[in-house]
Amino acid sequence: MRKTTLALMMATFMAGCGSHDPILPGDRTAIFKSESITILNEKIENLPDAAVSGDAGACPYTQDAQNIIWDGDKKVFTGFPTSNCVGATRRPVCHGPHIYAGLTTGEVVKLNPKTRQVAWVADVYRPSNMTGGASVLDIVAPIVVDGASVYAGGLGDAFCRLRGDSGTSRWCVPIATAHPFVIAGPAAFVMSTDGNLYAVRTRDGAVYWRTGVKRGGAPTYAAGKIRIDAQCFNATDGGAISCD
Repeated sequence: MRKTTLALMMATFMAGCGSHDPILPGDRTAIFKSESITILNEKIENLPDAAVSGDAGACPYTQDAQNIIWDGDKKVFTGFPTSNCVGATRRPVCHGPHIYAGLTTGEVVKLNPKTRQVAWVADVYRPSNMTGGASVLDIVAPIVVDGASVYAGGLGDAFCRLRGDSGTSRWCVPIATAHPFVIAGPAAFVMSTDGNLYAVRTRDGAVYWRTGVKRGGAPTYAAGKIRIDAQCFNATDGGAISCD
């Protein structure tokens, strides 16, 4: 009887993964309109001189690998712990009265740390990655808040632009990343785990261009130039240029 009950519980859990979040409560909408990447092979126009700052001021809160957010020694949020995560320093991003945090469960949470009220939770992973229950969905790249938009990317094969007020997806593209990314005007520059640097159009998630990188790392941006480790690229078209 006990084995039968356990089997039914597991079946119910797995069946719920399609339309309901498997970790935190609440209905979810599909984050992908398409699970393919559209490469435009177009140049980017009107790039700014500097990228958006990824951290809106000093954020005093801390976060651990068990999905707990701390205000000193006080817990302000407790998520569901997972064993499938990577070793990384995690830090929430403060913006106004709220903080945003990426979790090892592939979710982004927005909450008010003073009241401990959760405003929303958003999935940032490809749903098929839940199959088998062993995928790493961890979000370790710092979240970037730019006006009314929240950008997040993780190891669950998703890079997304979310609505800051509701957490719903404006678009998501199937690009996995573990590195900080750059938001610069019309483009997001994302170093993927597949060894490519992607220039994603922030308007709709289409990809201006992609280029292979010899050694992955966090991209930096200044005056139309992207640097990753010892390689530099023209941000307009992704062509390799001198770092001098």
